[in-house]
Amino acid sequence: MIVTTRCKNLRRRLATILTVDHPVATVHPRFPSGRLAAMRRPQLRSPLARAVVPVLGGIAFFAALGLFLWGVAAGISNNSDQTAKRFAPTVFDVGRTKSMANIVTKDGPLIFPDLLQSNGRRTIVLDHTGDDPQKDWGIYMAYPADRDVSCKVTQVRKTRTFTDCDGRTLQVTDLAAPPIGVNPVVSPDGLLSLDLLPASAEPTATTTTS
Repeated sequence: MIVTTRCKNLRRRLATILTVDHPVATVHPRFPSGRLAAMRRPQLRSPLARAVVPVLGGIAFFAALGLFLWGVAAGISNNSDQTAKRFAPTVFDVGRTKSMANIVTKDGPLIFPDLLQSNGRRTIVLDHTGDDPQKDWGIYMAYPADRDVSCKVTQVRKTRTFTDCDGRTLQVTDLAAPPIGVNPVVSPDGLLSLDLLPASAEPTATTTTS
């Protein structure tokens, strides 16, 4: 009887042990020294290397950036005319025709520097003749017709007279003509504007709106 009871108790213990979940141990690979085999990123061990390498990287970056900007500037300077056409406004609004005509009558032709280029070599002279502010507007370049753009003219204050680089006295009609396509434009409601998009680099006869 005692043996039977002990056998029953033993069977119960075995059943209990077999039904209990035991966690499965995770086996990590180890180096021979016993450390975990974790992957590490390469690191600079020398203090000098840790200090110098970032500086050299920064210098290389700014050197590359400087070369890029230098190339852009060189391209723009070598194609200044094309760049001016691409980025400069193609139409310049001057104002109301009546007001502008009164100013020209009182103070002489109007001078607009650097409308065609940003290098000071394409200054425009705007003139008006007659009594009708809607007509007879003309554009000239600020250098003599028989000289190149390097011979700039200076307006005699409050007159229609100019002085060139040789000291000659010139009238408005003695100035160079604008490039083809550069014209004064008058709207029906009396707004004066300048069309600054040249169709050609070579000047032709003076273009006026009448």
